[in-house]
Amino acid sequence: MKRKVILGTLLVLAVLISGCTQTPATTDKKDSETTTDVVTTASIVNTEDAFIKAISKDGTWIIATLGDLKIDSDLVLDGEFVNGKKDDAGNDIVQRKIGLYTQDEARNVTARFTLTAPKITINSPKASIEHGTFVGDVYVTATDFQLKDQKIEGNLYFTNPEAQATFKMDATSSVTGVQELKQ
Repeated sequence: MKRKVILGTLLVLAVLISGCTQTPATTDKKDSETTTDVVTTASIVNTEDAFIKAISKDGTWIIATLGDLKIDSDLVLDGEFVNGKKDDAGNDIVQRKIGLYTQDEARNVTARFTLTAPKITINSPKASIEHGTFVGDVYVTATDFQLKDQKIEGNLYFTNPEAQATFKMDATSSVTGVQELKQ
């Protein structure tokens, strides 16, 4: 049975990685066109160091954990990333995601994980935390931050009115502490 679970998890990760190409968006000052610096895939992480590297400005657009993580330092989700897809106008779609879960080939959540840290600051635009639990405080500086089927055991602070105004949380998400503007 354990072997089936491991094989299933590897299959899910292969499916997730195959559809998750990302490129950080940069602007060429000469002609103001967006160019690609690096092409990477999703970061599948199970250690503190790998997670910290994946959420950095040099990380990946999607960070997926394979188990619970406890990190004793403050975290920062940094950088602007695109998810490899285009919108209806042909523009790259900006997105950043922390996935605290695994899923099967039909995209059903098969396991949920907990990330514990004193705080995480969300600087990446259009970021989300999904399908798990974050224990600590969340500080949001970027626009369009989302919680999707996510529990925050702590406070949710917005550092500016625009971050607060563009925040979205689905009906299955919850925050145990306060949700307020803290400039």
